[in-house]
Amino acid sequence: MTFLPWVSAISKRMPSGLACLLLIACSSPAPSSSDAEGGSDQASGDRLQVVTTFLSITQFTKAVAGSCADVVQLLPSNVGPHDYQAKPTDAQRLIQADVLVQNGLELEQFLEPMIEGTGRESLMIIETSTGLALRPSSSGHEEHGHEEHGDEHEGEHHGEAHDEHDHDDEHGHDEEHGHDEEHGHDDEHDHDSEVASAKAESHDHDHGEYDPHVWLDPVLAVDQVNNIRDGLIGAAPDCEAEFTANAAAFNAQLQELDQEISSALAPYAGKTFVTYHDFAGYFSDRYQLNVESLVGVPEVSPSPSDIQRVMAAVEASDLKTLLVESEASAKPFEALAQDLDVSISSFSSNELGESNEPEGYLAVMRENVASLQAAFAEE
Repeated sequence: MTFLPWVSAISKRMPSGLACLLLIACSSPAPSSSDAEGGSDQASGDRLQVVTTFLSITQFTKAVAGSCADVVQLLPSNVGPHDYQAKPTDAQRLIQADVLVQNGLELEQFLEPMIEGTGRESLMIIETSTGLALRPSSSGHEEHGHEEHGDEHEGEHHGEAHDEHDHDDEHGHDEEHGHDEEHGHDDEHDHDSEVASAKAESHDHDHGEYDPHVWLDPVLAVDQVNNIRDGLIGAAPDCEAEFTANAAAFNAQLQELDQEISSALAPYAGKTFVTYHDFAGYFSDRYQLNVESLVGVPEVSPSPSDIQRVMAAVEASDLKTLLVESEASAKPFEALAQDLDVSISSFSSNELGESNEPEGYLAVMRENVASLQAAFAEE
């Protein structure tokens, strides 16, 4: 095995597991010089090789790519980006890829050391959240408000920012739905030892400065699709007409979906629903709903104060249904639902699933709306 100089140098600065990952990946045959140029294969008739991160990003990319690119998802269908651990095959896929499409906003934190380790300066990276109107994460960055994201990534190859969907503060996240301290843990709500031993503040493990779940707002999803379109055009200019037409066709479906959801949820404006982890903020803002979540990220156990806060929200809103991500376990909600004498239904974050075709996104969003309608109707 021949070790490239950059592998040796970088491996000294990395944890042993990641260093081994990169060494294994680089022991495979190196990509050809045409591969390293990130898209020059198009001239010889080969399709653009595109790697995506997780489900929603794959669905959006496939909607744009059409026959001009091969799209491969990095994460397995049953693992979400919050707790993914990179494998040797992932580094190899990045070495062979022309384009990487990611959500950004610190959701795919496993990528950064792996990208650095590949030494692929020519790898085009499309960060689909560039230029979008963002909401702060639940980890205490409310002072930033809704800002546009993108200037800090000037060195990367991203799609153009689109401002046709400017999102003003009228749909801002209401302060009363922040994770306040006023709902402290009362002695009357004593839970089992597993909950009692949970971290005192689960949101210490929350997302970065901004909420990354932009894809759950169909209007922002249009912007993501446009960023993918522009990035792929930059990688394969000969396919501009196809990328443009495909993006326009899928965006029309997203706009229709937005109108459909707006109409379906209009009767419930101002109502509150409860999810397990904090992923539905953009969706709730868009459709004038309120949302409470038990924890910030799904792998964190709820603290007693988290449970008390959600219990207070449920009782105040007279909710009859808690919504758990369909791809996650409902177990953490079972005891809470029993205490509150409410039922459990599903609301998907669309971070993982079996269908990575564009139509899968539309279907999941419609299922989410049906779940919300049923939950609100039970009030």
